[in-house]
Amino acid sequence: MKQMLLLLALLAGPVMHAQDQARQHRIVMQLTSGDTLVHKNLMKQFRNMLEAAPTAKIEVVCHGPGMDMLMSDSSVVGARVKEFAAKGVAFTACDNTIRERQLDPAKVLPEAGHVKAGIIHIVERQEDGWSYIKAGF
Repeated sequence: MKQMLLLLALLAGPVMHAQDQARQHRIVMQLTSGDTLVHKNLMKQFRNMLEAAPTAKIEVVCHGPGMDMLMSDSSVVGARVKEFAAKGVAFTACDNTIRERQLDPAKVLPEAGHVKAGIIHIVERQEDGWSYIKAGF
């Protein structure tokens, strides 16, 4: 009996590990901070997440002061945004924030998509089963 249990445990291990590897992570992150240290740290988090889960779908929704990260005239991580967009990270700008803060839509980094209301987009992602993470310290 003990040998049978040991055999089952040994056989189940690789199956459980394969299931973990096959899991499709979908992560929506909310960025509301204009702090450039937060923006730089977020780039490190993207690198770490993609190393641990290369097939993860990651989207960061920027609104409020977080829009500074996606503006060509204020972003300190514009090159990194381009780099991670090429690796599949989605960057999303909130059109309500652009309007409210009177930002120039032409200065939004070209890698960014747009949604009417960032917070509603985040809620919709959660309703679709995405995991939510608030970016920042």
